[in-house]
Amino acid sequence: MEVELRHLRAFVTVAACGTFTAASRELLITQPALTRTIQQFEESVGTRLLERTPHGVVPTEAGGELLGRLRVVLRDLDAALAAAGGNAGLRIGFQWALPDPWASDLLTAFETATGATATLLRRDDIVAALYSGDVDAALVRGEIGASGISGSLLFEEDRLAAVAASSELAARAELDWADLAAHPVVVNTVSGATSPLDWPPENRPARVTQCGSYDEWLTIIASGRAVGSTTTSAAEAHTHARVAHIPLRNAPRVALRLLWPARRSSDPLLRRFSELARSVQRAS
Repeated sequence: MEVELRHLRAFVTVAACGTFTAASRELLITQPALTRTIQQFEESVGTRLLERTPHGVVPTEAGGELLGRLRVVLRDLDAALAAAGGNAGLRIGFQWALPDPWASDLLTAFETATGATATLLRRDDIVAALYSGDVDAALVRGEIGASGISGSLLFEEDRLAAVAASSELAARAELDWADLAAHPVVVNTVSGATSPLDWPPENRPARVTQCGSYDEWLTIIASGRAVGSTTTSAAEAHTHARVAHIPLRNAPRVALRLLWPARRSSDPLLRRFSELARSVQRAS
């Protein structure tokens, strides 16, 4: 028996839903028909792909590996079919606040130039989102080295210091990058653009607090437990009553890059989006 598209969609849907009952409702087929479809698929592949547990259905080791690949294949297929039907679009991932109005101007320029849609999707783990096909491309700050991911530098942004509004630093007109290293520094290790390595070896922060999101980062700074640095656009978008932003001298600038899966480098929509991302003017 040959593997058909219905087998692939059935397998991915059952794995995503966690039960045959929920998957059958989503696929609009009966549960016995769905069970037969999965059995046929496993027979064709030659191994068991799903396992029933007291908590639902989970992929086996072989099923988990296949699931990741099939999600990418099906998303690419859906995108190709949408484009052929005149419903082309791009899903653009981002981790936190994008420069404004640059981002909205970019989406408008892209949709006007191509007739395709562009949707912004916030994702903390942007590399995982690119690998899985959850997003088609991503606007990312800082350096991200990952195999199979291509990208281009769009521009660089200035940094601001972020300090507790109640601290003595908040009264300063400006700070030097080296000043921050004399205080505990908080670093968002998931989606942030600051690392202790941004300081020279002889002047790196002695105390570093790690967190996993921008909201946690703001809360730690507001409490006075640490200081941090962020981009001007992020500071404008994410205000906090107990956090003050101070201009920074001698701070390394933060690169904003467009990333995409290398396998999609020839995609004409991605190429056009990349061209426009570099040409749309930013507010000074």
